[in-house]
Amino acid sequence: MANPVRILVLGSGMVAPPCVEYLSRNPRNEITVGVRSGKGLQVQYPRTTALALDVSNAADLEAQVAAHDLVISLVPYAHHPAVIRAAIKGKTNVVTTSYVSPAMRALEDDVKKAGIIVLNEVGVDPGVDHLYAIKTIDEVHEKGGKVREFYSFCGGLPAPECADNPLRFKFSWSPKGAIMSQRNSASFLQQGKQVDIPAAELMSAAKPYHVVDGYSFVAYPNRNSVPFRDSYGIPEAETVVRGSLRYRGNPEFMMALAGLGWLDDEEEAWLLSGITWAEIQQRLISAASSDKDALVARIKEVYPFPSEEEAHRIIAGMAELGLFSHAPADIQGGNVLDTLCHHLARLLRFKPGERDLVMLQHKFVVEWRDGSKQTMTSTLELLGNPDGFSAMARSVGATCGVAAQLVLDRHPAFTEPGVHAPYTREMCEPIREGVAREGVVLVEKVL
Repeated sequence: MANPVRILVLGSGMVAPPCVEYLSRNPRNEITVGVRSGKGLQVQYPRTTALALDVSNAADLEAQVAAHDLVISLVPYAHHPAVIRAAIKGKTNVVTTSYVSPAMRALEDDVKKAGIIVLNEVGVDPGVDHLYAIKTIDEVHEKGGKVREFYSFCGGLPAPECADNPLRFKFSWSPKGAIMSQRNSASFLQQGKQVDIPAAELMSAAKPYHVVDGYSFVAYPNRNSVPFRDSYGIPEAETVVRGSLRYRGNPEFMMALAGLGWLDDEEEAWLLSGITWAEIQQRLISAASSDKDALVARIKEVYPFPSEEEAHRIIAGMAELGLFSHAPADIQGGNVLDTLCHHLARLLRFKPGERDLVMLQHKFVVEWRDGSKQTMTSTLELLGNPDGFSAMARSVGATCGVAAQLVLDRHPAFTEPGVHAPYTREMCEPIREGVAREGVVLVEKVL
C-alpha cells in the first residue's frame, strides 16, 4: 500500500460525520478529528481518531496542522485565517466550506509562497450551487446564448411535516449562524442596477417564491450577489440574485424578535443568572411588569404589527417558545442573542424520526442568438434520512469530502497554489461528478 495520508478535521459538528465517513473509505487516509473535548462520533469510522484541540491555541494548532497533509476547517469562519496561517507554516493544504473572506484573501501571497492550496466554498451553499451554475452557464455560452437573468435560492429547512413550531424552522446547522444569516445586509443586480438592502430591512424583502409544487416558500436576497456576475462569467446578465428560502411566516416572526430586542448581541450588566424569560422581555421593551398581560400590551404598543391577526400569531408563538415564562433563562455570552440561540437550539432541534430538507434552485433566463428566450432551472430537493445523515450534513459533508480527496489525489485542477473557490468548469466538474455519486444531484429542466 502507498504511504498513508494524514488528514486533520477541525470541528465535529453536524456536517462533519459524512465528510469523515467519505474520506475514511480510502484505505490510505488516516483521519484525526480535532475537537475541544477530544471526543466525537467520528471515532466510529476506520482509521479515525479524536484529539482534544482548541483552535484558539496557536501553538497547538500549528503543531497539529504541520503534522498532517491536509486540514479541513469546519469551525466557525472567523477561525479560518488562523488555520490558514498555521497551514502556511506547516506547508499543509486547507479545505473549508466557507466563503472566501477578505481576511483569507489577504493571505494569498503567503499561501502561494508556501506552495499550498486553500480550497473554499465546497459545501452546499456555497458549493453545490457553484457546480451547477457553472455547468449551465458554460453550456449556454457554448451554444451562443446569453444568460440575461440568474436567480439562485437555497434553504436548509425541516421537511414540511416537521415544520411544527412558530418559526417553522429547525436547526440543521449552527443555530446562531442560521439566525444571523437573516440579519445580513444584501446587494444584488436587478435590470442592470444595483439594489442594496440594509440588514434591518432584509426580512421585509422576503417574497413568496415557487420552487416546486407542494411547498410554501418565501425568498430573500443573501449577502452580496453582485460579484457573482464576474465569478460566474456572465457579464451579459442584467439581473443576478442569490438568496435564501424559508417557509411562509418565518421572516415576519424574525422581524418581530429583532424589533422586540431578542437579537441584540451587546453585553448587558442586568442579564444575570436567575433572571426569567419574562423579566428579560420586560427589560427589553420597558414594560411595567413581567406579567404576561402587561408584556403583551406593551409589545403591541412598541411593535408595529401589520394586522391584529399577525399580532396574535406572533405573540402566541412567543408564548409557545417560552419567552413570557417565569422560568430562569440559561444566560450565554452575557447577551440576549446568545441566550436566545442557546434556548432555541434545544427547543427547535430535530426529534428522533424527523427529517430535514435542503432545497436549492437555480433559474436562468437565457436569450438565444435568434432573440428567443427560454427559462431553465436546476433543482435539488434533498430530504434527510432519520436513521442516517441529515440532508444538510450529507450535502455539505459529502461535497467537502469529495473536494478534499481531489486535493489529496493531486487532481490536475487542484494543484495550483493559492486561495481558490470552484468557479471554473475544470474545478467544478470533478467535484460535481463525485457529489452525484453520493446522491446529491440537481434536476435540470427547461420550462
